[in-house]
Amino acid sequence: MDIDQARTFLAIAAYGSFLDASRHLNLTQSTVSARIQRLEDELGVRLFVRNRSGATLTTGGRRFDEYAKRLVLTAEQARHHVGLPSRYRATVRIGGRIALWEGLLPNWVGWMRNQAPDVAIHAEIGFEEDLMRRLIEGTLDIGLMYSPSHSPGLIVEHLFDENLILVSSRPEDTRPGDDYIYVEWGPAFEIQHALSYPDLEPPPQVVNIGWLGVQLILANGGSCYLPERMAGPLIAAGRLHAVTGAPRYAHPTYLVYPKESDNPVAPQALDGLRALARPA
Repeated sequence: MDIDQARTFLAIAAYGSFLDASRHLNLTQSTVSARIQRLEDELGVRLFVRNRSGATLTTGGRRFDEYAKRLVLTAEQARHHVGLPSRYRATVRIGGRIALWEGLLPNWVGWMRNQAPDVAIHAEIGFEEDLMRRLIEGTLDIGLMYSPSHSPGLIVEHLFDENLILVSSRPEDTRPGDDYIYVEWGPAFEIQHALSYPDLEPPPQVVNIGWLGVQLILANGGSCYLPERMAGPLIAAGRLHAVTGAPRYAHPTYLVYPKESDNPVAPQALDGLRALARPA
């Protein structure tokens, strides 16, 4: 049995199908099936029942689930800890959407450096699917995201609400114009946006992250919805302008972390995020 087999098993268990697991792991479905076949041969038990709706764990699969998580976690911890300088007692692994690396997460890194200078930090940017997969595998301690899914063994905690505002390169704008850039902030935003602008034609520019919308507006002009927290410095510098009277939308941000963790610094890291997200 190897780590790749355990990761593949956990991906299928999380997404409920061999096909979805292969997509998220960037593998062919035949590779995923071969890994599970070898794993089942080694364990001497069938792990999944395949049906039209996907794949479900057998009794043996449910028993193996915890061992697979431990196997992946142990390998990840070994990889980090073996090369860790002696002055560090632990590592905390955190991932978040790119918009949350504007202000909040860099401030948290500074807080951790001050409060726990003997803790190493492994930080990354990711989308919900990748962050959730890493959390399920046990290779991430904390994830910050906008649209988490739910998985047994993970806690999804509301951290704070982003305030999405319409910003433009032009101070005279009153609504989205021809060069409006639609940012895919998720299903809730899509519904609210459609209700606010029922007559708006499909925008000619669509991006999947706010950071990209900012770059396009600053380079070419236009407007888009951004978290007020992200837009604030650009508005203060006169590079962007808040569109007066435009609808604003609450956009929840969530902490996701394991119910049970062997990482001794995870509680402190979570407390720091909660404190920094609390309104002043």
